[in-house]
Amino acid sequence: MPISQLVDQTIAAIGPLDTDAIAAATARQGMLTKPPGSLGRLETLSVQLAGILGQPIPQITGKAVIVAAGDHGVAAEGVSAYPAAVTPQMVFNFLAGGAAINVLARQAGADIVVIDAGVAVDLAPQPGLTIAKVGYGAGNIARGPAMTRDDAIRCLEVGITAANGRADAGANLIAGGDMGIGNTTPSAAVTAAVTGADVAAVTGRGTGVDDAALAAKIATIRRALEVNRPDGADGLDVLIKVGGYEIGALAGVMLGAAARRCAVIVDGFISGAAALIAWRLCPAVAERMIAAHRSVEPGHNVALRAMGLTPLLDLEMRLGEGTGAALAMPIIEAAARCLAEMATFAEAGVSDRDDG
Repeated sequence: MPISQLVDQTIAAIGPLDTDAIAAATARQGMLTKPPGSLGRLETLSVQLAGILGQPIPQITGKAVIVAAGDHGVAAEGVSAYPAAVTPQMVFNFLAGGAAINVLARQAGADIVVIDAGVAVDLAPQPGLTIAKVGYGAGNIARGPAMTRDDAIRCLEVGITAANGRADAGANLIAGGDMGIGNTTPSAAVTAAVTGADVAAVTGRGTGVDDAALAAKIATIRRALEVNRPDGADGLDVLIKVGGYEIGALAGVMLGAAARRCAVIVDGFISGAAALIAWRLCPAVAERMIAAHRSVEPGHNVALRAMGLTPLLDLEMRLGEGTGAALAMPIIEAAARCLAEMATFAEAGVSDRDDG
């Protein structure tokens, strides 16, 4: 059934990859001064970028990390080692430039956009902050749904609007980052609901809870799925039942970026849960996704496998914020630049291989 005009139009705009650009990029890879396949995933990545951007020789014109923040009622169940007050505190840290994502985005040459999608307190307007609050923290999923249908649609629209803004500003490499105390719990619930995996197989320690708290967290997620019974084939229903405001906003970012022919970088576990929602809403979006890294959170690998994504990095990270995505940006850009800037055998006057 229709969702909303903006969401429906966005999904309708996500078509298949550009096969002509893919063919041209593949042919050029075969002419570059190297043995075929010797640059490994940089080669396949450059060809994917060609298809995503619709350019035989893809050019990265701008990079952005859109960080969405939101609180979660389920934090009251003791699923995090940190208090909910940390969410707004970290938002201010992002805006002051002091968080890990600020450091890594600066290194990558990426802009940062911070969105208040559902922080539980009012944040004062300031440069760099988009206040698009859908609600004051998602509902406690252990006791009922995370949000209403209207809330879920609004989350998607917030993310789509943010992606459109960055695309309008020239970015064609867009990542989503997250901040929300307790958000590995809804992310595990989303992952279990969509993939059908057992809750224990997709639930990790999040902020670093001990064994007893981990067992309680698993029980809380099982209860959330029993109480809400989300339809794993319906991305919107999963978001309504067991998602979160920032998770929904990130799903919207991914849909919006894909519709604008931008490459979508999937960060860690929360970003992966958002990607699952976007994928259920529009399966074609997975072709436009690049998995930045493999999180230590076990559910992340389950999510990536379900979507057929292989991460570029494995650095034993589990911070979120878009940090893994920012680290992957130079690698992605390197793939495009090798395709564009390496000489062909003919240009360099180098003899090609003799296949007899």
